[in-house]
Amino acid sequence: MRLEKKASVIASLTAALLISIKLFIGIISGSVAVLASAIDSMLDLAISLFNYFALHNTEKAPDDKFNYGRGKIEALAAVIEGFVITVSGLYIFYTAIEKLIHEHPTVYLEESILVMLLSLVITAALVVYLNYVAKKTASMVIRSDALHYKTDLYSNGAILLALVVIHFTNFQMIDSILGIAIAIYIIYSAYGLMKEGILVLMDVAMPKETVDKIKSIIEENPNITSYHQLLTRCTGKDAFVSAHLVFNISTSLFEAHRVCDAIEDKIKQIDENLAWNLVLHPDPYDDSLMHLTEE
Repeated sequence: MRLEKKASVIASLTAALLISIKLFIGIISGSVAVLASAIDSMLDLAISLFNYFALHNTEKAPDDKFNYGRGKIEALAAVIEGFVITVSGLYIFYTAIEKLIHEHPTVYLEESILVMLLSLVITAALVVYLNYVAKKTASMVIRSDALHYKTDLYSNGAILLALVVIHFTNFQMIDSILGIAIAIYIIYSAYGLMKEGILVLMDVAMPKETVDKIKSIIEENPNITSYHQLLTRCTGKDAFVSAHLVFNISTSLFEAHRVCDAIEDKIKQIDENLAWNLVLHPDPYDDSLMHLTEE
């Protein structure tokens, strides 16, 4: 099993464990923050299962129907996950406002504090593991999952703080106030996740730093007189680069091919974790000038 899929399974099992604990305590205690956290864990489970499905499909080889593979499923999963996180944030916001108005007291504080402390430790361990996998595999799905559980980590910490404050001061309003703050933070985090996924689906160019490195590799080769139509995009671990390289008209096809191979090897060294798909087209003259003349 690939490391990404293994991480998705572990995240799913962790979410299932947290659901059973939080939901029970949230219902009997009446804490809107704990109950909201339980609902968020339900969404975590659904998202982790969806991520497993996405990862299972992205590893399928390109075929006649999907010539470039199914890597964009990861970006689609990130957008869906961001939407689900936004919905959960809105629900938590509504629940917090409702409790603020009707002033429902929180009971079973000791049990709730213990549960949230346990949840905090488990979630922290999961975030560390998911960040490790995301860094090692460059998977957008795992990176979005890590971000999601990171928001859970902050919200769990805030909920734990609220319960401790209520326990020692009986300041019930803190539960709703922190619930609102958590909701706003969750929605803000989801926006960044959805934006990244949408940009990938729209074939956004690779980061400027990477593009500049590619340009430098091409420009430093003495056999290249100029280049044009440099296009880049990245889908998960798959990086796509194409360019027209202009050679001296006397350069042989064999020599041009050898130079293109050497440039491709250097580009692949920019990030060895990526699967580079390079298409370098050798030109005997700058045909981009002809297109400008025709226009």
